[in-house]
Amino acid sequence: MAKKVWDIIVLGGGTSALGGAIYAARFNMSVLVLTKQLTGLIATTHVVENYPGIVRATGPEFFDMFVKHAQDYKDNIEIREVEITDVEKLGDKFSVKTTEGTYEGKTILYALGGTRRKLDVPGEKEFSSKGVSYCATCDSPLFKNKVVIVVGGSDSAAKEALYTIQHTKKTYVVYRGEKIHPEPINMQRVEEQIKKGKIEIINNTNVVEIKGDKFVTGVVFDKAYKGSKDFKCEGVFIEIGSVPLTNFAKKLGVKLNKEGEIIVDRHSHTNVDGFYAAGDVTDDKYKQVITGVSQGVAAAFEAFEFIEKRKFK
Repeated sequence: MAKKVWDIIVLGGGTSALGGAIYAARFNMSVLVLTKQLTGLIATTHVVENYPGIVRATGPEFFDMFVKHAQDYKDNIEIREVEITDVEKLGDKFSVKTTEGTYEGKTILYALGGTRRKLDVPGEKEFSSKGVSYCATCDSPLFKNKVVIVVGGSDSAAKEALYTIQHTKKTYVVYRGEKIHPEPINMQRVEEQIKKGKIEIINNTNVVEIKGDKFVTGVVFDKAYKGSKDFKCEGVFIEIGSVPLTNFAKKLGVKLNKEGEIIVDRHSHTNVDGFYAAGDVTDDKYKQVITGVSQGVAAAFEAFEFIEKRKFK
């Protein structure tokens, strides 16, 4: 019996991956989604308010809509939660090796996302899950009436701070730059909490060490704050972006930029025929759910046309 060759193999289990899978299914393509875990960074977000058509939803609620939508195309989409170990190009097909077998596809949508960027300072690894966290939605209830810091200056960092204060005594946002730069609406919310004394911003400052005993007891700054570089806190939430998971793409000869992101055009093409990319792994500057989903959708369109042209040839 001949081995099944899927029309498109989607690598990843986030919104960019599922958005592409849904559109590919609508083209009646056979779709295999391979992911270590069916989730994405958005699933750890406290609230989503910037996806048109959905006024407000928690991250888990929002992501669950994508999962249920994809599952509704059960005749076309198969989702397997496995660990990917290698991706190869074999003639006019792609081969994806996993811990549970090898699969072949005519095209690939690479949407593996990224991992949380680390501070890489002494104490970070030692106190991971002992006061050091990369997800306020997951862990901030553990810091009820305690003092914590959020490291970062992006919109995500601001939202993390806004979520933590529902539980903490006070949250400090520590940022290496001159001024944090969230979306205006979230900046307004942060300023309101600053007036209430729930949030305080410490700019132009880096965390150079995380200290503790069994759990975090404080951090060390690279410059004095109120006369001392030592700062007492019981929690450290790190929100400084993500590192794209592009190793398999690089091995395949896919071109990356200096940040290690996959270079794509406006239709999600890479330099390798039949290999498309979407979401946080790409060099798209916005890194928003809606732009990642649109890249996944574009990839599905392009993969369909790519297969059709080959068929007629």
